[in-house]
Amino acid sequence: MGRRPQPHIKEGLLDACADYALAHGLPDRLEPLATATGASARMLIYHFGTRDALLRAVLGHARQRQLDTFGDLLRVRPDEPYTVTLERAWTSITGPDGRPYLRMFGQLRESAEQQLWPDFRRTATTDWLGPLEDGLRSIGRPELATLVLAVIRGLLMDLDATADATRTDRAFQDFLATVEHLSSGDRSIAHRSQERSSTTRTDTTPGA
Repeated sequence: MGRRPQPHIKEGLLDACADYALAHGLPDRLEPLATATGASARMLIYHFGTRDALLRAVLGHARQRQLDTFGDLLRVRPDEPYTVTLERAWTSITGPDGRPYLRMFGQLRESAEQQLWPDFRRTATTDWLGPLEDGLRSIGRPELATLVLAVIRGLLMDLDATADATRTDRAFQDFLATVEHLSSGDRSIAHRSQERSSTTRTDTTPGA
């Protein structure tokens, strides 16, 4: 009887492969991953079946790390305005901890590696709409999730192309000021509308 794959060994190999891919990019050969894990290419194939299956597993594992990390950054925090949360998230996403994910998945969108994850471009968009909607709901504007995501992605592309962190940071801060204005403006409008509605009900009450 042949040996059965051992899940804890496979998970350790996957962790090491994801660490390598985030640091250096997804390789097109098994040898760099074998070296990074201290295993042989044959051992990797034994656990994952094929080269492409291994690369897909590495992508999925790294993506889950990104979702966990960025998702935590975007979650609502009690007693903190969500624009403050977004500002801190932007700083972390564009900083040393976030850049490996941006580099890896930015390359995936633009390269032939898309064949490993054909639906990635759509998934890379829809994954973030839910967390942003939940966060923006705390300031009464969940419908701004698409706009906020578009601005973040556009500024990330700008930062990647120009490396001008000062300008893109300032642009994001200006955008957050606009979001704050939209939120506070809506609350004022809603308050005035409520007052008018109350006045109308008082004026038209029978016997008034």
